[in-house]
Amino acid sequence: MTEPTRPNDLTPPTDAEIRRRQKGRAIIMAVLLAAFVILVYAITIAKMSINR
Repeated sequence: MTEPTRPNDLTPPTDAEIRRRQKGRAIIMAVLLAAFVILVYAITIAKMSINR
């Protein structure tokens, strides 16, 4: 038996599309990192104020 043939409609992404995706991921990672830093800072301040 032969496998059904499918047209190869998938084209490799262009450099511009790859860069756009990388930029999007970088922005998401920067936002997540900033949120983590703010969370750690807030927890630290809260713990310091409890010990006063």
